[in-house]
Amino acid sequence: MNLIDELRALDPRDPGRWPLPVRAGAVAAAFLALTLLGGYFLVWNEQRPELQRHQDEEQHLRQEFHTKHAKAVNLEVYKQQLKDIERSFGALLRQLPGKTEVPNLLVDISQTGLAAGLEEKLFQPQPEQKKDFYAELPIKIRLSGSYHQLGEFVSGIAALPRIVTLHDIDIKSDNKDAYDQLSLELTAKTYRYLESDEIAAGEADKKSDVAHRPKPAG
Repeated sequence: MNLIDELRALDPRDPGRWPLPVRAGAVAAAFLALTLLGGYFLVWNEQRPELQRHQDEEQHLRQEFHTKHAKAVNLEVYKQQLKDIERSFGALLRQLPGKTEVPNLLVDISQTGLAAGLEEKLFQPQPEQKKDFYAELPIKIRLSGSYHQLGEFVSGIAALPRIVTLHDIDIKSDNKDAYDQLSLELTAKTYRYLESDEIAAGEADKKSDVAHRPKPAG
């Protein structure tokens, strides 16, 4: 009788009567199975969160790679867009007067109202407000005239070669007996670019403010 026939003849309900080599093999197989199951539950389950973390990190790195790859592929497009932005910014910057040009611009704004036939009742420049690279110059203006003249004034301001914006516009009737006699009150804002020394001084002031700012207690 060969080994296969002997195994078939074994009674699974009476392993005590199996031949010694078969019993030893069965014990070894059972021990191996228990070892594998114990390894799964004790090792695999403990290492599973670590594996999941590495898988998540791999996905993150893949996504980061794809993002950087897309940027690298479109680098020339981005460079051209940056040049276009710089060109547009330069064109806007050229519309801002320098410090020496501001008085002439104020005259141009005032003359625009007079040229439209308006009566100038108030033209009062306010203290300028410095921003990052430019200064904002508000001007309180009050004019009197007809609706058509007010429209001509606004059109004239828009046609100036320098940037001038109109804010806080308030139009009222200036004469109860004359329906077309109006009073226009507004704040015109023009802008000038800051000189390099003014920008440097502003940066120094910001650093000084930060250095002297009191530290929070505790």
